[in-house]
Amino acid sequence: MKYFVYIWFFTFCWSCHTSAKKEEKKMNVLFISIDDLNDWISPLKGYPEVQTPNIDRLKTQSILFTAAYTPAPLCNPSRTAVLTGIQPYTSGIYENKQSFRNNPKLKTTYTLPQYFKDHGYRSLGSGKVFHYVHDTLSWDKYWPSIQKIRPNDPEPKQKPLHGMPVYGRFFDWGPIDVDASEMGDWKVADWVSNQLQQQHNKPFFLACGFYKPHLPWYLPKKYFDRYPLDQITLPKINENDLSDIPLPGRALAKIKVWKPKISKDSLPGDHMRVIEHNKWKEGIQAYLAAISFVDECLGKVLDALEKSEYRDNTIVVLWSDHGYHMGEKSHWRKSTLWEEGTRSVLMIKAPGTTNAGMQIDWPVSLIDLYPSLLDLCQLPFYEKLEGRSLLPLLKDPSIEWDFPVISTFKYRNQSIRSKRYRYIRYANGTEELYDHQVDSLEWNNLANHKEYDAIKVKLAEWLPKENTPPINQNNDK
Repeated sequence: MKYFVYIWFFTFCWSCHTSAKKEEKKMNVLFISIDDLNDWISPLKGYPEVQTPNIDRLKTQSILFTAAYTPAPLCNPSRTAVLTGIQPYTSGIYENKQSFRNNPKLKTTYTLPQYFKDHGYRSLGSGKVFHYVHDTLSWDKYWPSIQKIRPNDPEPKQKPLHGMPVYGRFFDWGPIDVDASEMGDWKVADWVSNQLQQQHNKPFFLACGFYKPHLPWYLPKKYFDRYPLDQITLPKINENDLSDIPLPGRALAKIKVWKPKISKDSLPGDHMRVIEHNKWKEGIQAYLAAISFVDECLGKVLDALEKSEYRDNTIVVLWSDHGYHMGEKSHWRKSTLWEEGTRSVLMIKAPGTTNAGMQIDWPVSLIDLYPSLLDLCQLPFYEKLEGRSLLPLLKDPSIEWDFPVISTFKYRNQSIRSKRYRYIRYANGTEELYDHQVDSLEWNNLANHKEYDAIKVKLAEWLPKENTPPINQNNDK
């Protein structure tokens, strides 16, 4: 009998020891999103003179994806797709004013932070991660609150600052007399940094959502001073760029905003106003200022992680929700299916898995983040996810990964991005095709050239067979 008691006791102790070891090995997740950030960061060389030392620092510790693309070039559809793992064409979420919890295809879906929360993690967040109000089911704690996802930014007493007529709330920029510590993102960075200094009795999923460089670009003057106007470089432009683009594409390049009682068709697009008032360089200066500001906010969080006890067992993901135009194709902002509108920032640091400082040039989608994080943290498979785990690629960046990426903007307008080509098909059946091997700026639409018909057919195989019509327009706000 004694013998069996000893065996039982030994087995019990070994089981406890093994469980404790497994618990120790659980990886934390620091999930950092940046709104409206395009490839104008040093590692992606979109604007060579940009100053992003903290993004550069993270790049040396991470794997950089040079060809990461958004599921949708608009905030809410992109973020909903990333955080539910469900594509816009499946969910029917195409607009900023659609609530995913009121969507019959998503209301019972586990969000990424919710899945971690329900599998032994403490789920924490601050700032803009979801769009508008955050989901109550997803978080153990949110700061400042679920209803108020980030502190307000200071604003000028008089608007606009840039000296142009403004149609809409956001398209404005200029320096304001405040300290960086008064900005909402700075306070978000402080709160997230504080969480990294706390003792946590569970592994954590910690989300940090930075709002800048989203418009308006009101920032302390010191960030503007880093980019003197006489040193600003304009993007390369082809004056005939839109001549071979079908009508839906040209319409996207001239999205209009308006005041009530003013005809939609009576106002010029943003780019026309910028050119008319000679504000292009000033706009670029302001965008660069916002990027450098948010880079400093990121630096605070990275410093806090490096000084914490979690530095060696925390996965860091840095991503931007979509790309951004700064005058390319006569367009400003997002909401296009071209390279500028769909290309996103993505870096992943996974201690024990990734080799620091490497880069991956195969196209990948942000929809892949959800299944990738489940694999990295050894959590159970979730069958609803439509993305593809990047774990094999993270372990061995040299493997072939030939899976073209789909981006959707509104109903049945879609882009397929392979390593060499971009193929766009609009809802009315019109097309665009670009060969990035010889045309990285997408100036020459090849869709009507017969010799490319076979390539279009092959790329079109990646288009979804079904597209869900838009479902509900209830604003989360």
